Amino acid sequence: MNAQSDTSGRPEKPARRGPNPRRVSRERVLRALYLWQLAGGDYASLLVQVERYEPEEKEAAGDTELTKPHSGFLRELLDGVLKEAANLDLALTPHLDRPVIELSPIEHAVLLIGAYELIHSFNVPYKVCINEAVELAKSYGGTDGHKFVNGVLDKLAQVVRQVEIEGERQG
Repeated sequence: MNAQSDTSGRPEKPARRGPNPRRVSRERVLRALYLWQLAGGDYASLLVQVERYEPEEKEAAGDTELTKPHSGFLRELLDGVLKEAANLDLALTPHLDRPVIELSPIEHAVLLIGAYELIHSFNVPYKVCINEAVELAKSYGGTDGHKFVNGVLDKLAQVVRQVEIEGERQG
């Protein structure tokens, strides 16, 4: 196919891609974890709140892609983080510069998501786990929250993904 398929000689614009369904799922899980930290709730009630597909909300925000979350991934991630939250906090604690209780709810939720994926999702490369968490922090966190998230998850990855990191270094 020719890149100059229209008659004006201008190259075609690449098709606009919407957000990845897994990224949308992470955003929804972030919302659920934020609610969970502030108001509590169980898995079922949180799932109902975040699994709902709200095209009107997206249209109002100017998002024309209307990407649906990956339902299976959303459920697995939310369930896993809620069940493992205490263990994830223990894994994160040595890499934090302050107690978990002093983290903002957004930073804490992003770190829980990133830590869960690093520890349990070996089918996802560690760099992707960290990058996805950093992107969430950039979009929803404080001014430099993404730098903090990056540093903490990078230190955690050195512990829980040591074999993967060593393999990458060796070639």
